[in-house]
Amino acid sequence: MKIAALQMVSTPDVERNLATAARLVGEAAHAGARLVALPEYFCLMGRRDEDKLAIAEADGQGPIQDALSALARRHGLWLIGGTLPIRAATPGRVRNACCVWGPDGVRVARYDKIHLFSFDNGREAYDEARVLEAGDTPVAFEAEGHRVGLSVCYDLRFPELYRALMAPPCDLLVVPAAFTYTTGQAHWELLLRARAVENQCHVLAIGQGGLHENGRRTWGHSMVIDPWGEVMAMQAEGEGVVPGELSATRRDAVRTQLPALRHRTLDC
Repeated sequence: MKIAALQMVSTPDVERNLATAARLVGEAAHAGARLVALPEYFCLMGRRDEDKLAIAEADGQGPIQDALSALARRHGLWLIGGTLPIRAATPGRVRNACCVWGPDGVRVARYDKIHLFSFDNGREAYDEARVLEAGDTPVAFEAEGHRVGLSVCYDLRFPELYRALMAPPCDLLVVPAAFTYTTGQAHWELLLRARAVENQCHVLAIGQGGLHENGRRTWGHSMVIDPWGEVMAMQAEGEGVVPGELSATRRDAVRTQLPALRHRTLDC
């Protein structure tokens, strides 16, 4: 099964971002991809955290969700829509939701980011909890016989989430992200390869990658990683399609040669 990470450098303009997403989805579909994924905050890299509140949509309806549904249906593929803000029950908060549409344009999954990023090194500071409400439930879905586990950005630092997704085992773990340049340079590839190795499955990592109009710089380095931890494809910065192959043969070979998942003794 051909898959693809669609790296973006999103702007404060939703319509421009949707146009870029549509172009990249089309390019990936033309190359034969059956499952594609956009990065976290693909639809808006705002100038303020509160900008997310202005474009937040109701669950299941809104121009961003409608556009993604139409793209999946037009190209007949599985579309993992990075993240978009869905209105939360808490006033002044949104959920950072990763929604998935099938080839018929019908939504098949929604995962709300569980772990909210906070970072302050004295030069740059972030605190997603100012406007985001955390989710609490791991989510996986089935796509053409493959089990796909969902996660978002900062989730990557919490291996217990991925262990929860491995019952039953996933074939693919997907990580839409907007890693900062600082944290990405230090830990992005290290953590992604660790998740692939310890769970013996493919990883599709989709980043924002470059200098944004709001002044923020993201790490990018979208990549496809195999169950042995080998990076099969990668793009450092800029918009682009990063293609890969979801191979049951490769997965089974790794799990047979080194049956680590069957050797687990702690239920955690």
